[in-house]
Amino acid sequence: MVGADFEALYRAHVGQVYGLCLRLTGQAALAEDCTQDCFIAAWRALPGFEGRSQFSTWLHRIAVNAVLTRRRRGRGDALRDAGELDGEALQLTDGGDAADTIDVERALRRLPPGARDVLVLVGIYGHSHEESAAMLGIAIGTSKAQLHRARRLLATQLGIGLETA
Repeated sequence: MVGADFEALYRAHVGQVYGLCLRLTGQAALAEDCTQDCFIAAWRALPGFEGRSQFSTWLHRIAVNAVLTRRRRGRGDALRDAGELDGEALQLTDGGDAADTIDVERALRRLPPGARDVLVLVGIYGHSHEESAAMLGIAIGTSKAQLHRARRLLATQLGIGLETA
């Protein structure tokens, strides 16, 4: 693949990768670093991409790995103060009430990392529990339990009730 082709892939996917990294880290600067790490790793790994999954799924897995690597190094654990939002959250949504968007983004940032990770991957980005579990290195049952936990905590933080099935 030549540089121009990769640049086109970058332009097509950078916004979604950055949004994923931002929601997983809660910090704009850290999300930018993780996005850069993701695309560097993708460039290096691209010859090995076999097309067994969608390109975006493959790229999301690389992005999640970049975030998790930074967490393990101790450079991504501390989330920005939940009261501090700069507009990054508003750029990630398609319309809606800005105040509601800020509330949801704040609540998302308050979730424990495991629950937040699964909620972002499954609930927001639409990955399956199997994909989420593989990306995060957890069991499928753990992914399901973390999603349930995240939804309950989010509902509590936002003051809304969840109907039981």
